[in-house]
Amino acid sequence: MSRIERRFAALKDAGRAGLVTYLTCGDPDLESFACILAGLPQAGADLIEIGMPFSDPMADGPAIQAAGLRALKAGTTLRAVLGSVRAFRAKDDATPIILMGYYNPIYRYGVPRFLEDAKASGVDGLIIVDLPPEHDDELCLPAQRAGIDFIRLATPTTDDRRLPKVLANGSGFLYYVSIAGITGTASAAAQSVAAAVTRLKRHTALPVAVGFGIRTPAQAREVARIADAAVVGSALVERIAASLDGAGKATPALAQSVLSAVRDLARGVREARAEATKP
Repeated sequence: MSRIERRFAALKDAGRAGLVTYLTCGDPDLESFACILAGLPQAGADLIEIGMPFSDPMADGPAIQAAGLRALKAGTTLRAVLGSVRAFRAKDDATPIILMGYYNPIYRYGVPRFLEDAKASGVDGLIIVDLPPEHDDELCLPAQRAGIDFIRLATPTTDDRRLPKVLANGSGFLYYVSIAGITGTASAAAQSVAAAVTRLKRHTALPVAVGFGIRTPAQAREVARIADAAVVGSALVERIAASLDGAGKATPALAQSVLSAVRDLARGVREARAEATKP
């Protein structure tokens, strides 16, 4: 099994949902990012999404757009993203790493070379938000042949006619975008998320992770009662922004501020299991 499959199997055995954290690689600089990344598993992150900074992030809200700009200004390239994963893997061979972003940087890098380098670095999955299923030959199918999961996105507007096409070549898990909009701008009602997850599970045996709009431990706990994982990104990216000095540089408190937030979110996710098992 892949790392992603093993992790979700372990979560199922433990009777709980997982916490998936998102941060943009190189935000606010590669050294600070590496420090945070190394601390995420111990803080409670079960899977880690790493954003590949891009100059035109059309699906991202203001917080993640700003993070991408900070990372690009700090000189973060796609090669540097893979280097960050490689350094993480030298000390952690268990936590799944998923790269999330847009196709343009991968296309410019060269798909065959990117997949070879990503696999060698220890990347487990890809979420590419601007490549629909109609273009699976571009990256999805080559990625799977290289042993890298290609994680699909489903949204509130993905109806039952479209869903089989979306799911056809997906692997790893299904990422349910719980709002129709950009990241970090709104939160979906638990009732609507529960209905959506129930519908999705009628169509796929893949684990379902829910993201967009989860900001607090209470919201993470609510989603953990419903789905196989809760995904948190903008709230953590905002922690980074709040921990910068007047010149936009990292402060000594930055890493611990982010990791403290992850610990709180992980506690919320785990409380959902505790509540479910109460007599």
